[in-house]
Amino acid sequence: MTISVKRVYDDPSPDDGARVLVDRLWPRGISKEHAHLDRWCKEVAPSTDLRHWFHHDPERFEEFERRYRAELADNPEVAELAALGAGDRRLTLLYSARDTEHNQALVLRDVLDAYLEDAPSGSGA
Repeated sequence: MTISVKRVYDDPSPDDGARVLVDRLWPRGISKEHAHLDRWCKEVAPSTDLRHWFHHDPERFEEFERRYRAELADNPEVAELAALGAGDRRLTLLYSARDTEHNQALVLRDVLDAYLEDAPSGSGA
């Protein structure tokens, strides 16, 4: 599986594979048609409390990542999301934050990569 991360505002590409929005809230100023989503996976987004605490402050990112990983550890949607891009398929995680270096999609990509490494061979996820 190849997992990419990009802003939902960026133009879709044929190389995106399955396009999944991983924000809890719908991004401002974009229509569902323009987003070209295969799925909106609100359930893997950071909790409202965590999102409010983080407030896209890069100085809080390390602690945000730790807390978000803890939320994802108990989230059954992680396995479902991994299954979307199992095997040779591509998966693109879409987010709306302006900061391309400090956002939940990057953390989620790393969690999914680790999940797939730990999955038994041939299981598909």
